[in-house]
Amino acid sequence: MSDIDRLAEELTTYLTKEQIDHVCRAYYYAEQAHEGQKRRSGEYYITHPLAVAGILSKMHMDYQGLMAAMLHDVIEDSEIKKDAIAKQFGNTVADIVDGVSKLTNIRFENRAAAQGENFQKMSLALAKDIRVILVKLADRMHNMRTLSAMPPYKRRAKAKETLEIYSPIAHRLGMHDMCVEFEELGFAAIYPMRAKLLSQAVSKARGERKKFVSDVIENIQDALKQYNISAKITGREKHLYSIYQKMKLKKKSFSEIMDVFGVRIVTQSIDECYRVLGLVHNLHKPIPGRFKDYIAIPKANGYQSLHTTLFGAHAIPVEIQIRTNEMDDMANNGIAAHWLYKEQEVALAESQDHSKIWIQNLLELQKTTTDPAEFIENVKTDLFPNAVYVFTPKGDILELPTGATAIDFAYAVHTQIGNTCVACRINKRLSSLSEPLESGQTIEIITASNAHPRSVWLNFAISSKARSNIKHFLKQQNRQESINLGKRLLNTMLPHISPLYEDLEALPKEVISALLKKLDITNKNDLLEEIGSGKRLNYITGYLTKLLSQHQELAAKPSVNTDEQLLLITGQEGSVISFAQCCHPIPGDAISGYLQIGKGITIHRQKCSELSLNKSRHELLADVGWDDHTKGVFEVNLSLQILKNKTVFSTIVFSITAADGEIIQFLIEDSDLHTYKASVIIGVKDRIHLAKIIRKLRHIPDILSVHRK
Repeated sequence: MSDIDRLAEELTTYLTKEQIDHVCRAYYYAEQAHEGQKRRSGEYYITHPLAVAGILSKMHMDYQGLMAAMLHDVIEDSEIKKDAIAKQFGNTVADIVDGVSKLTNIRFENRAAAQGENFQKMSLALAKDIRVILVKLADRMHNMRTLSAMPPYKRRAKAKETLEIYSPIAHRLGMHDMCVEFEELGFAAIYPMRAKLLSQAVSKARGERKKFVSDVIENIQDALKQYNISAKITGREKHLYSIYQKMKLKKKSFSEIMDVFGVRIVTQSIDECYRVLGLVHNLHKPIPGRFKDYIAIPKANGYQSLHTTLFGAHAIPVEIQIRTNEMDDMANNGIAAHWLYKEQEVALAESQDHSKIWIQNLLELQKTTTDPAEFIENVKTDLFPNAVYVFTPKGDILELPTGATAIDFAYAVHTQIGNTCVACRINKRLSSLSEPLESGQTIEIITASNAHPRSVWLNFAISSKARSNIKHFLKQQNRQESINLGKRLLNTMLPHISPLYEDLEALPKEVISALLKKLDITNKNDLLEEIGSGKRLNYITGYLTKLLSQHQELAAKPSVNTDEQLLLITGQEGSVISFAQCCHPIPGDAISGYLQIGKGITIHRQKCSELSLNKSRHELLADVGWDDHTKGVFEVNLSLQILKNKTVFSTIVFSITAADGEIIQFLIEDSDLHTYKASVIIGVKDRIHLAKIIRKLRHIPDILSVHRK
């Protein structure tokens, strides 16, 4: 009997004859397309798609998914196109094959940008049809099983890619068995000696603890019989990669990892799960803090089970998992378990729905994350499921990464809630937005319509959704600030370039078009953003001068009003205008502005010594000045010489705050036996406000001197 005949016979257990015929027809079509092609092992290539279909048949994959498995390399490895497959087998099968073909081009070991772009393709394919990723996972599984045919360096690269991407995806979709096999095969390929030694250690420990595990199982069986509860009990062993990761993370030797073995109890109903839990807690003392109820609060990938760890004989801890048959299948096969229990159309709909939340998050990440490398890092964060479970005020449960804060919670509820949050209540107590959340807490978010994300949030936001939305907002805000500054800069420079044009709007359209074309910029806002962020300023102004001189002969330069040449600082420009920390300019000071590429303008006091030292690293702009309506709080650094007195510091603080000043930093050091030297950074409105504060300080008897640095 041929391999395809054997598969066809296996498929009779859940597919109709007509559906099996479709699968066989796809096989013969693929066999013809791959004619003459061989794998590295020397086998004919058709053995690979046949093996992939065989892996999926164990999950009871529908006939269209199996047809796509047979055909998944046809587009990539032959002259056959998607249209030809659609004509032969229908659009659904063609779409799955096309989706898998695009994922086949992913090379995760390449540079981060390419990796991110390819993973974005994967998220789109996932959104269209979950069978795309199931076929791809089965494809990778067979490749990992036959990895020995590849040279060592390729084995390691393929294994690394599998551990970093495919294993976490299988985990995220709840496919535990596939995830474990990926990890075992990947671990053995990357670290063959470590895997061998660890396997020997586990075998030795298995011999030593076999009697112990058998005794625990026997005790549980006796207790269940006593209460007429029917359940399947099996001893369970942690797989090698899991043990290795635990040893590495906790920096422990193998002998210190106690929970290498465990017991799984599979019951008939949820009610029996909780009854069994009570029985095992009566048999052995539970370890505090090690009980987890994933039945009441399932994991994001649909996993459900009761977990508890008990003190067994000789104080050896043993982990117990309690679940129903259906939960066990879901734990092992994840979304693929739907095909084991449902009609094919229902199975597809339910599996797609099960993974919908994660896929929606991927698509939302795509919209807010323009940098592919950042996208892949965000996705990797979400693929690893360490989590806390918290409640909304209405009692809904949300899963968040370990270490998440109220900011993460707010964005998990809704992007707009996150963008406008100002405070939170944790268990009805007003709390900081940066406080890490714990499982079981109820979180309430307080919003304000005029609020917006702050850059400091990135210091404690953990989830990819929160971080990508915050960065997206800040980037858009910074772009608008750069555009506004670029427009003001260009309008300031135009009188020097040509006295005929007062501002940007007065420039001829053909001049603007020629400038955009030369710079390879699509629109005027992009041009202004480049100017405002300090990119190619000399080049832009030089080429603009050339264009204007070519456009028409310049008239005699009229006198230019000095005020019109000034770029006026309002204090409301945002991050594109910064104030130098070396001299702390404030309104009323004579100032100069220096453009730093990618950072906007830095404002210095004109007498600042740093200006002359750093001229070679900056580009000097046209003069800047203060707008008459400048607003804001500006930092200024004061140096004080103070007599040693216990009450003098409270007097200084009172004097500054009484004059409406803000104390930002207060540093003190001994000057000599009798005096302190203090450096105080305060926030003021302008030079007049500063003078008022200095007068108050000089009236304090214990202050010997005060001057501005």
